[in-house]
Amino acid sequence: MADTSKLEQWMQETEGENLEFKTARTRYGLDELTEYCVALANEGGGKIILGVSDRRPREVVGSTAFPQPEQTRSQLNQRLDLGIRFDIINHPAGRVLVFHVPSRPVGIPMQFRGKFLVRKDESLVGMSGERLREIYAEAGHDFSADICPQLKIEDLSKQAIEDFRTRWMLKTSNQQLASLSLDQLLRDIEVASDDGVTFAALILFGTREAVRKHLARAEVVFEYRSSNAAGAANQREEFTEGFFLYFDRLWELVNLRNDKQHYEDGPFILEVKTFQERAVREAILNAVSHRNYQLGSNVFIRQYPEHIELDSPGGFVPEINPANILVRQSPRNRRIAEVFGKCGLVERAGQGVDLMYQLAIRDSKRTPDYSGSDAYTVSVVMAGQVLNRAFVRFILKCKREVLEPLSTEQWLALEAFSLEKERPSCSQEALERLRELRLIERASGGRFILPRLYYEFTDRIQVYDRLRERELKKERLENELTKYRIDGLHMSELQKVLAREERKTLRRLLKELEAEGRAHSQGENRWTKYFPGPPEDME
Repeated sequence: MADTSKLEQWMQETEGENLEFKTARTRYGLDELTEYCVALANEGGGKIILGVSDRRPREVVGSTAFPQPEQTRSQLNQRLDLGIRFDIINHPAGRVLVFHVPSRPVGIPMQFRGKFLVRKDESLVGMSGERLREIYAEAGHDFSADICPQLKIEDLSKQAIEDFRTRWMLKTSNQQLASLSLDQLLRDIEVASDDGVTFAALILFGTREAVRKHLARAEVVFEYRSSNAAGAANQREEFTEGFFLYFDRLWELVNLRNDKQHYEDGPFILEVKTFQERAVREAILNAVSHRNYQLGSNVFIRQYPEHIELDSPGGFVPEINPANILVRQSPRNRRIAEVFGKCGLVERAGQGVDLMYQLAIRDSKRTPDYSGSDAYTVSVVMAGQVLNRAFVRFILKCKREVLEPLSTEQWLALEAFSLEKERPSCSQEALERLRELRLIERASGGRFILPRLYYEFTDRIQVYDRLRERELKKERLENELTKYRIDGLHMSELQKVLAREERKTLRRLLKELEAEGRAHSQGENRWTKYFPGPPEDME
């Protein structure tokens, strides 16, 4: 456990990759803290110390940021799953809060909201591609980067390569890519070199003859089954050629029997497809980039009327499991994942699970289920049935620019509120942002609920009014206090705002506002005045 003598020792050390000092006298953002934890973890672990000036000679200034550090620690570990811990040092000059950040796991770079961060001088920057590859290489051998014996560029499909080129040009808007020879293009994406042509090139661009000769077990099998009954599938197609030759065909097969679910929205009829194209494509991309090509089994995509099952050989890589799949990523075939990233098929090479979750929640479907996975197979079930049509209607009424920046953490919170579950494991900062965007509202008992429009769609306005009744009174008091931020208001003056309420009820409402940091008082007894927001020393 850290103490003042240990703190003095740290203060004498050079601020660098393992120590980060922040003044943070009154507050510090959870997102900013998370980003620095990511950077420290990516550089071997370290400490972020709040309440100490960052320039020499350093001095303790004290910090009131994160008054409930245990809750902050829990939120950090939910986001990063690192085992971060904290110490509070009660220095004579003030409170110092120290967060101890372990090193990232072997072979897994840490990221927050898609950003792989490291420290550079006084700021945070994205990790270089070279450094990312070095870290991924720690996890073990990348089969897709191996040279495939006797494979030649002539064994690759020009059609598949040109499909990739077109996608790459669309993503980068770089028209010069059109002039690259096939050989130079393959070298530029590192699937061919003077040493030969890689298995990644075979898996992505190989002709049927080449794949059957060099890697027959790389087959992808699609089946449509109208029921769970045993027996032959209603339709079956097998793909033993380069990925870019059949990727679009797989979606065409799914879309052939992709029913639309209809519901009324006033005079209009709205529809939601049973299977979202982006979600299905992301699942296929994950299977191809994560599967173990040295095992004898195939990738199976089984479509049923109301769900899709996708099985990929090889099981999860070390450090990944169904519980942390949203926050950890480590593609088994990194060269393939990098090619997908270059041409825009995935935003971050090899990781589309978070997008699959978000799309499922937007359509009020069950989130992807990985519980059927084992040591030999990664199995995911993607549900197609809409569970809560009112929630879908509500989301469709929201503006695209409001929804697009939301994190998976925030989407999971919205899902929980649509199911009227207890407050989800979501940071206060993320919840406050949802409230600012008017996607949620405060309710009685410190809870949050979806806005009135949602309850109109569920035909349960009375429930909404009951949940919001007490909070509306507090908001009226809060709004009145905001008008008198400098002078404050006496109890008697606030009584006029809620004239029908008894004085004891008013006192309870003010105490709740104080406990929530939305109001504070100065003075005692009849001289007590109330002001908006937390006390100045707690801001």
